[in-house]
Amino acid sequence: MFTRSLAALTLLAGMVVSVPAQDTIVLGLQESGTVQWEIEAIRTLGLDLQHGLTIDVRPLADSRAGQIALQAGAVDIILSDFTWVSAQRSQGADFTMVPHSLAVGGLMVPPDSTISDVTDLAGKTIGVAGGPADKSWVVLQAYYEQLTGTALADVGQARFGAPPLINELLASGAIDAGLNFWHWNARAKQAGMVEVISVAEMFADLGLERTPVLLGWTFSEAVAAEKADVFGRFLDASFDAKARLLSDDAVWTELAPLMGVSADASLFAQLREDYRAGIVSGVSGEDVLAAEQAFAVLARTGGSDVVGSQTQLAPGTFWAGYSR
Repeated sequence: MFTRSLAALTLLAGMVVSVPAQDTIVLGLQESGTVQWEIEAIRTLGLDLQHGLTIDVRPLADSRAGQIALQAGAVDIILSDFTWVSAQRSQGADFTMVPHSLAVGGLMVPPDSTISDVTDLAGKTIGVAGGPADKSWVVLQAYYEQLTGTALADVGQARFGAPPLINELLASGAIDAGLNFWHWNARAKQAGMVEVISVAEMFADLGLERTPVLLGWTFSEAVAAEKADVFGRFLDASFDAKARLLSDDAVWTELAPLMGVSADASLFAQLREDYRAGIVSGVSGEDVLAAEQAFAVLARTGGSDVVGSQTQLAPGTFWAGYSR
């Protein structure tokens, strides 16, 4: 078991050692988001103290609230997507990001469904988590058009709703297929649903060379320049936690209560393995290339409702000030 007691941090082999001064970094994060699992792992493992940090998490209602908080300077860092960062940069803002997660959702159906691939969606009702501008929905439409030459919106019916509602509709038979976020799909799998195809597989079939990083730690370049050392230490702690989450089951045991699955070993294991599939182990130029390719798909099919007035990913969307 891990401990955060001061004694364990200041006493080593009978010798008192000093604890480094802690610099505070303020994060604006959705209170119920899976990003909280990483933050808890950082704290449980003592990586915040090890890197001389006090992590102050300001709970947010949703991603839009985070964007507003960042623009107002109320927080240092939020979790946001590359299309928002790119749109902001195209309008003159200096926001940038460092990759956080590769996790994506997928198309789910009941085990007895007649839908075996995406081409079977004609005449079907598809539940989509989010709204018409949801990126997974845009990717599914692009993929369907590539396969069939027709628009999915013209031959199928989309029902939009919150993630838990989509799972409920799928389980009750009120929809034929569900397109949901990865952690809700993990729950659907445990309920017996089957994944027809993941968004990552759609991206690959659309020509992307690797799964794009859709979410990243997002912040102002100017603020990052002022607090370069602190930001660097936070990102180091983040990637250190990711490495442990990828390889160490004991860390996950500590997270089970926060995940709300302490009494469900099967769901716990499903969430753990699906989360691991989306872990980013480093930062590379290949991430930028994949994001550029994904952006082109979203711009071509989703248009301004998804990416704004841009047609290409704005330079500097991914921060050049950090390497791992």
